Amino acid sequence: GVVYVLDEPTAGLHPADSEALIRALDQLKRSGNSVFVVEHDLDTMRRADWLVDVGPDAGEQGGQVLYSGPPDGLKRIKASHTARYLFALGRADNYQPRVATHWLELRGITRNNLRNLDARIPLGVLTAVTGVSGSGKSSLVSQALVELVCAHLGHELAPQDEEGDVLEPTVATATSGRIHSGVDSIKRLVRVDQKPIGRTPRSNLATYTGLFDHVRRLFAATQAARARKYDAGRFSFNVAKGRCETCEGEGFVSVELLFMHSVYAPCPTCHGARYNTQTLRVRWREKTIADILHLTVDEACGFFADEASVCKPLNLLRDIGLGYLRLGQPATELSGGEAQRIKLATELQRPQRGATL
Repeated sequence: GVVYVLDEPTAGLHPADSEALIRALDQLKRSGNSVFVVEHDLDTMRRADWLVDVGPDAGEQGGQVLYSGPPDGLKRIKASHTARYLFALGRADNYQPRVATHWLELRGITRNNLRNLDARIPLGVLTAVTGVSGSGKSSLVSQALVELVCAHLGHELAPQDEEGDVLEPTVATATSGRIHSGVDSIKRLVRVDQKPIGRTPRSNLATYTGLFDHVRRLFAATQAARARKYDAGRFSFNVAKGRCETCEGEGFVSVELLFMHSVYAPCPTCHGARYNTQTLRVRWREKTIADILHLTVDEACGFFADEASVCKPLNLLRDIGLGYLRLGQPATELSGGEAQRIKLATELQRPQRGATL
């Protein structure tokens, strides 16, 4: 008589671990319970008794139930992206693997469950490190490899979670081992993870990628802005002179709830616009700075088609599958996968000189 709701329980799991998880879910079902699972994993979908497919696309182009029924019936739904992968409809893999340009050799790596491990990793290619959960993948790649390469490059290792809970205790562990060869082929190291790009509504896609700096300069160059002697800072919601005084540029105000976490509500003064009335009187191509933040990436690509400095990051965001996101969408509303792709797009817009790990 219990309803169990699980949101992507197989995320990060090896197929062997996913199989054990599915057996546990089957046991719950056999005991007379109901199991609802939000999932991307194809094997989990195939094992479901009933499939509900939502789409057809993301954001405002989504939100519809395309199909609800036994899994095999989804094959008939042409609008479903899920169906194409679940039943491999018309998919062909013509990918030709690249050849390694150099090899990075690690010797004597000891970290967590790794004991005196030697590893040889190809450079200049896309390498997937696999193994069951807990086998040592993250210890080797995300910890040992990153620490040793950072030490060689003279980079200070950034904390894993700069905005995490400072009260959370951590166990200090050190990596022992060395890089034997190949590191001279690496000039730069970048970590791209699924951690949030910010934890308040003040952080968003436009500010994180840097495209908002270019947009603010466009507004500052308008005749209306020059007549009022507004500089680019006037169009930042983090600067007092242009932002709404009530919400201080967040667009939301925090509402304290007794015995529960605080929640955000739209600002009663600017109604989510973030800016004061004087700033909103300045328009660029008939839109206010608040209107720009309300555009989706797809809409903004067309609107800024003639502005190369703004168009480049927008096109990258669209190409990486984030065309549905709004430029001013608060970071608190982004999923881990969306945050990771925003970080990727931010990295891709930088001048590519190669030799980056």
